[in-house]
Amino acid sequence: MLTDIMYVTVYVTDQDRALAFYTEGLGLEKHADYPGPDGRFLTVRAPGSPVEIILWSHPSAAGQPSGGREVLAPGPVILESDDLRKDFEVLRGRGVRFLDEPQDYPFGVRVEAVDPDGNRVSLRQRRGR
Repeated sequence: MLTDIMYVTVYVTDQDRALAFYTEGLGLEKHADYPGPDGRFLTVRAPGSPVEIILWSHPSAAGQPSGGREVLAPGPVILESDDLRKDFEVLRGRGVRFLDEPQDYPFGVRVEAVDPDGNRVSLRQRRGR
C-alpha cells in the first residue's frame, strides 16, 4: 500500500529564482535537478528529510501560453507506493477516481487520482521498487 509522503509541489514562475530562495534564503538543499518529459524536475529538501519539495514551473504557473501543448503538472501532494500498479487496482476497487492508468516514466511509475473536490493527488513508485 501507500508508504510515505514523497513530494509536495510548490508552483513557481521562475525555477532558478525559487531555487535561490529555498536554498540560499531558507537553507534547504537542492536534491534533484534534471529535465523530464513534462519539464525541468527540480526538488529541494531539509537536510536529512525524506520529503522533497518540487519547484514546478509550467506555462500555466508562469502565466505564459502553452503553445498548444498540455503539460500535466504534478498534484500538490505526491504519495509513494511500493507497488503502484497493484495499489491502483485496490484503490480503484474502493471507488477512487483516476485521470488515467499508471504510466511508466524515467523515474518510475505515475498515476493521478482525484479527490471528491477535484484536487489531484499524485501517486508514484520509484524505479527499481
